Amino acid sequence: MDPVAATLIILVLAVIAFVSNRVPIGVVAIGVALALYFTGVLTLPQALAGFGDPTTLFIAALFVVSEALDATGITAWAGQRVIGRAGTKRNTLLVVIALLVAGLTALISINGAVAALLPLVVVVAARAGIASSKLLMPLAFAASAGSLLLLTGTPVNIIVSEFAAGAGGREFGFFEFALVGIPILLGTVAILLLGDRLLPERRGALMPKDLMRHARLLRSQYSLSVDTGTLLGPVNGVTEVVVAPRSPLIGKTLCAGMTTKRGDLVVLAARRGDEQLKGAEFVVQAGDALLLQGAWDDLARRASEPGVLAVDDPSQLRRSVPLGRGAKRATVILLAMVVLLATGLVPPAVAALLAACALVLTRTVTVTQAYHSISWTTVVLIAGMIPLSTAFISTGTADLVAGGMLSLLGDAGPQVALLALCALTVVLGQLISNTATVLIVAPIAISVAQAMGVSVQPFMMALTVAGAAAFLTPIATPANLMVMDPAGYRFGDYWKLGLPLAIFFLLVAVYYVPLIWPF
Repeated sequence: MDPVAATLIILVLAVIAFVSNRVPIGVVAIGVALALYFTGVLTLPQALAGFGDPTTLFIAALFVVSEALDATGITAWAGQRVIGRAGTKRNTLLVVIALLVAGLTALISINGAVAALLPLVVVVAARAGIASSKLLMPLAFAASAGSLLLLTGTPVNIIVSEFAAGAGGREFGFFEFALVGIPILLGTVAILLLGDRLLPERRGALMPKDLMRHARLLRSQYSLSVDTGTLLGPVNGVTEVVVAPRSPLIGKTLCAGMTTKRGDLVVLAARRGDEQLKGAEFVVQAGDALLLQGAWDDLARRASEPGVLAVDDPSQLRRSVPLGRGAKRATVILLAMVVLLATGLVPPAVAALLAACALVLTRTVTVTQAYHSISWTTVVLIAGMIPLSTAFISTGTADLVAGGMLSLLGDAGPQVALLALCALTVVLGQLISNTATVLIVAPIAISVAQAMGVSVQPFMMALTVAGAAAFLTPIATPANLMVMDPAGYRFGDYWKLGLPLAIFFLLVAVYYVPLIWPF
């Protein structure tokens, strides 16, 4: 089969599979790489090169850094310090939430920032008497705007930077994205403030855990005399477990104040149904509830052992505690990584990998945490789609598509071509991953720029902006989907506020970006 025809057929089939949502994203990406090999478009090393690409490794390492900031309570601390002081007025809260999630996104990714702040925003909304639906969509949309502030904000930033360098241009600097990111963020906040009527007013079906309320509840239910502040702290905490049927604990004699055999945890209190088991010893039965106290690591290990069922995962509770163990180490390592990225002393992938290794070696995160923190779907998606971009370039498919586009545009200048490419990116970005979209469109954009004899820099930066405009559907980004249930959103709610934002992003990409990065 002709390599160009094979590449186009594989592209069409991949887009159909992405849009259908019936095939896992990772399977589609791997299928693309294998199809390029079996059709002879690429050799096996070329088809699998994405898994060893520096961009893929950089993104994987950033997930570990994000996990460290979240697990050590740095994001919880930032959220409580900033949002907790914002008052109860909707506009003030919205501005503070938008700026905070944007700043966090720039460092730890869209999904990480939204996931970390979502419970806090819902709790704050409830306390302020504001429907969570008025704040959660702005949370997700502001995170997309914040992804344009720094190189680390989104995988797309890293991808277009590498594309630019590979096409004869140069890599974008670590802070260079802020030249477009700051105006984008300010405009996004303005649209969010004006778009209150475009948001539904619904009470979310799900209510995340309020840490202080949870501590007070435990104190009340178990009649504890200790101050609630000592229950959930940076180093130690409590977790409630239920004795499972056939548990090895059944038949053992316990009492409040007894330590476990290893001496790592204390049985703080116990309940059997509505009865509090206080004062005397008791024989454990199936269904008994035990309140255990100890170090968070010990609680997490014990809660995962056979024979007990954790009511609340201690690993998740720990994330809500501000500035927990390892927070200082995580902060120092993050700053060191930022310095390396900003100065360019080492390649970006090396800086991120050094940070990830340092976090594990200093025991800020465990090896298991590091592996679990990586979004393997994202990694496999990028690794599998990079070969498609390679095929677009090596087979001349990108040149062919670019030539067809230029013939349709006639004598129109590069700005019109940029408009067409960005509009395509925005449309595809509502249906499939913006990362996959940019990996498909970027080679075409490079061919268009080269055919016109203009710089690739404005094309690559504009694709980043257009790729971030994924606002019209809940499936456009994981962050959009993440806020759907807690806010009670429906599928058709997103486009009302998302459309003016998408138009704004498109206008910035086409008309503002070339002013900063001239053709």
